[in-house]
Amino acid sequence: MNIQVAAQGIENKRTIKKVKIAVAHGDGIGPEIMDATLKIMEAAGAQIVTEPILLGEQAYLAGNTSGIAPETWEALHDAKVILKSPITTPQGKGYKSLNVTLRKTLGLYANVRPVRSLSPYIHTHFPKMDVVVVRENEEDLYAGIEHQQTQDVVQCLKLITRPGCEKIVRYAFEYARLHDRKKVTCMLKDNIMKLTDGLFHRVFDEIAAEYPNIKSETQIIDIGAARLAARPEEYDVIVTSNLYGDIVSDIVAEIAGSVGMAGSANIGFRVAMFEAIHGSAPDIAGQNVANPSGLLNAAIMMLRHVGQTEVAKTIEDAWLTALEGGHHTADIYQEGVSVRKVSTSQFAEVVIACLGQEPQKLKSTNLVSGAGKMNMPSFTRKALQKELVGVDVFIDWQGSDPEEIGKKLSKAAAFQLKLKMITNRGVKVYPNGSPETFCTDHWRCRFVASNAQIDGTPIYEAVEYESVIALLSKLHHEEFDVIKTENLYQFDGQRGFSLGQGE
Repeated sequence: MNIQVAAQGIENKRTIKKVKIAVAHGDGIGPEIMDATLKIMEAAGAQIVTEPILLGEQAYLAGNTSGIAPETWEALHDAKVILKSPITTPQGKGYKSLNVTLRKTLGLYANVRPVRSLSPYIHTHFPKMDVVVVRENEEDLYAGIEHQQTQDVVQCLKLITRPGCEKIVRYAFEYARLHDRKKVTCMLKDNIMKLTDGLFHRVFDEIAAEYPNIKSETQIIDIGAARLAARPEEYDVIVTSNLYGDIVSDIVAEIAGSVGMAGSANIGFRVAMFEAIHGSAPDIAGQNVANPSGLLNAAIMMLRHVGQTEVAKTIEDAWLTALEGGHHTADIYQEGVSVRKVSTSQFAEVVIACLGQEPQKLKSTNLVSGAGKMNMPSFTRKALQKELVGVDVFIDWQGSDPEEIGKKLSKAAAFQLKLKMITNRGVKVYPNGSPETFCTDHWRCRFVASNAQIDGTPIYEAVEYESVIALLSKLHHEEFDVIKTENLYQFDGQRGFSLGQGE
């Protein structure tokens, strides 16, 4: 580097305002890989001010069931940017996931995980893969709303919202636009979950139409994940809901060579958090053998997010140069490919020594600066006419004969409402059920005002809520154990509830 360019670089660093970063050193291998990552950033001239925060196991054991102390929240709201090592959630005792708590509380709606092949330096069967998984981060089954309803049955609620779908799908297409990606693939399961995943699908189609220059496609999650594992080079950007995205992003990272190499960004409108995707690996903690690459890649994404793109590229180039040089930690070491097996701290030293160098074969990623260039309009709710047309009453009943409970409930009609059907685990068992269907102690009993149909389509009449109250009162007096109810609504005349299998 000539003196003029070097001097210009120093001057540019002086003009960049330092950014405050909240740093969580984490548990297990967390402190080791964080130490390595911070040393590399400091050596590269990253303009950051770090503020240590306490998250994870120590906070849990101090009595904070969420894994985060009240004073830590203040530091997070103040910093706006978080770099977090993996944490350990103690087993049992009802501890909630800290990652889920942070993502939901801070509005970190988009989890972004870029994964690409680093072949031949990292072993993979797919040398051409370059995939970005954009995962919804706030809802779905990760809402964590669970109940035991009967002796035999527990329930987890899957919550999908239109605002949540619009934010994550829009982000995926904006990411593709800004990073010159050619295709966005939506993975879901709306052939089974027609309302929840069906809503995600509809929103995807609506927003995809606004980006005619980006190819869009949808795939059922099971075959999509199978194809992704077999032919990842056919994918570009993948957008999906929370649980599917958690699974798919680990599949992508593993087939690229190692989950330990991938970093992720959790993006919100006010706060962003960056982390490795792997866990705290307590079995190798304190041994100085962990690979810091996942957290380092997260830090590179963080520096780009705060506008320090040159420093980010310098670090990434040095990291890639170190990999090309065969300096590999134990998890990626290959006989005949690797030159030296290095420790965590030694790997950091090699990367620092490579600062200012450019890799010969591997190329740094095309990641743009910051999130401000994305067009993310606020959600606008469309007013729909909502009509109550019935109620599903869930009953804990220890019997096994659907005919018996069906006949009893048929006599329990109140005002406009009368029994239409009973399902057990979603399958219709009354009337005209199959004797082979296994029934547990959890019965969904659908009460509506009319059983009329037109061309095979059920027609529902609007009812007053007093009818539901009267029905529940009658069921209580007849000693039915009502454990839950779900009102049945139509929105602009469209059924807002699923039919029973066989209904």
